[in-house]
Amino acid sequence: MPIPDDADPDILISRLAGPLAPADRAAFRRAAEEALTRVPCMGEGAVYRAVAVLQRNYFVPPDDYRAHWDIADEISSRPSKLKAAPPIEHVRYRRQER
Repeated sequence: MPIPDDADPDILISRLAGPLAPADRAAFRRAAEEALTRVPCMGEGAVYRAVAVLQRNYFVPPDDYRAHWDIADEISSRPSKLKAAPPIEHVRYRRQER
């Protein structure tokens, strides 16, 4: 997989739009493209700074449930054959002599 080129504004905008809510992605793309028309020098640092600030304006942090999710919550909500079955007895194997 090739390394993304941050000097290409379309790739950078797409990458920064990924964590946004689907409803906010189109608005962010329009705002980012409009902001890039005002960047005097199109170096990768200037492009990133112009677009990254906008991404922070459109980003909505996750609610408390998503922020505090844990794998234990997922596991405890479903029945499990491993938890319901009795423990497996330890079996000791010996090397057979020939």
